[in-house]
Amino acid sequence: MKQQWTLIFGLLFALVIAVFSVVNVESVPVDYVFGSAFLPLILVILGSALAGGFVVGLFGTIRIVRLSRRIRALERELQLSKDLPAAPAAASPDAPSAEAVASAGDDTK
Repeated sequence: MKQQWTLIFGLLFALVIAVFSVVNVESVPVDYVFGSAFLPLILVILGSALAGGFVVGLFGTIRIVRLSRRIRALERELQLSKDLPAAPAAASPDAPSAEAVASAGDDTK
């Protein structure tokens, strides 16, 4: 249902931009860093809307790719943890034995 509302709002936004740009058809000066030009305002509005949509889509795609990579890494980690047998905690050779720990608490002077 969320995707349907997103589509409806996107279409309404596109309709508003289209009507707004069709009403504004006179030529306007557009100043660039390297020069200027006279363009119809409809092209400026539509070009700006398309550039904004492209940037939003690019950032969304980058986010989706990052999340997909993270999901794959976490799934691999989960699979590895399932594949490894549950080994009992082996005492290291440097660790004191349980008997030594118990007798250390019994020292009375």
